Amino acid sequence: MNLYTKDINLLLVFYTLYEELNATRAAQRMSLSQPALSHKLNKLRHEMGDSLFVRAARGLTATPRAHELARQMQPLIHQLRNFYEQTEGHDYLSRTESIRIYTTDYMEQALLPHLLPVIRQAAPNVTLVTQNTRGRLPRNELETGECDIAIAGFYNDLPDTLRQQRLIEEPFKVLAAKDNPHIIGGLSLEDYLQCEHLLTTLTGDLKGLVDQKLAELGRERSIVAGLSSFIVPTRLLTGTRWLLTCLRSIAEQATALDDNLVILEPPLDLPHVQVMQIWHERTDADPLRRWLRNTIQEVLQRVCREHSG
Repeated sequence: MNLYTKDINLLLVFYTLYEELNATRAAQRMSLSQPALSHKLNKLRHEMGDSLFVRAARGLTATPRAHELARQMQPLIHQLRNFYEQTEGHDYLSRTESIRIYTTDYMEQALLPHLLPVIRQAAPNVTLVTQNTRGRLPRNELETGECDIAIAGFYNDLPDTLRQQRLIEEPFKVLAAKDNPHIIGGLSLEDYLQCEHLLTTLTGDLKGLVDQKLAELGRERSIVAGLSSFIVPTRLLTGTRWLLTCLRSIAEQATALDDNLVILEPPLDLPHVQVMQIWHERTDADPLRRWLRNTIQEVLQRVCREHSG
């Protein structure tokens, strides 16, 4: 095999098409006309002996051979990007971009007051856009580039194309009105079950982790309402006998705003929640997004240390 007879630029054409699975977007990214892209794709198909991409209902779909090539090519593309960024002295923090984060209202409240000033100082041309993750992993949005980072504590069974990083670990607490007569002298399981409860449900399911634990004991609690927000339930407790079992940071933020509320230990053995950030491998080596992911981790861990201290 003579390397000098190979058109290395075709590798970049292939990888861009693989990332986009859309000929129009791929041509725009590479500043090529549609006929020029088609010509290069035909050369790729001839060289690789495979059609690589075929038309689908929405854009293109990759063949098994294309998936195999992409796995081998990914580290090469990332190394080339890093090489040019270092040799050209590219200042990625000066880029003008919008970065989308899918998360929850609770995480917005905990993260954004500390993260946004850092972004404005270090990367002033970056615009941050957040959307509610609505209790699901935004897999399709991560794959298509509509979502850059997803942050929550309930993502499971990730596909191989997604990367993850643990940000913080949080215990559960019980939030109640100070004048709730059932919490005098502490909160036993019987006291807990005599009260009515609010809960957060992003999917409409009223059987959360607490209810699963109670079911193991052959017990159940009375639910007043299941709400789609982590924050709103904390505003509804004052003057009631209701309880809210929530993450520690949510309870602490609520008591800081309302001195009529108090934090109690739950009378159940509940596991800690692992808050994770998820991203697609296609953005793994992008220096701007890598910087943002590292900054998110540093900010949240600092906030968590300050609260626990």
